[in-house]
Amino acid sequence: MSRQIKLIWDFRGQASAKTAEHHEIHLKEYIHAEKLSPNITGFEIFSEMYAIAFMVVTDGNMIQVRDALKPHRGELVE
Repeated sequence: MSRQIKLIWDFRGQASAKTAEHHEIHLKEYIHAEKLSPNITGFEIFSEMYAIAFMVVTDGNMIQVRDALKPHRGELVE
């Protein structure tokens, strides 16, 4: 089984929550357009000044998605 990697985009500032929520919409559109699996996205709000949007990809798709969407960082999903 291939590993899953969580690609993360960080947003800071007063509009971070709304920006992260909106960015997730574009991540879902990309997954649909590229027919990627798994179809896992989300956003998390950590404070009024910091939020993230994320999507989970497999090892095989990581390079393609990384180069196309330029996430800020990634981490292995356990």
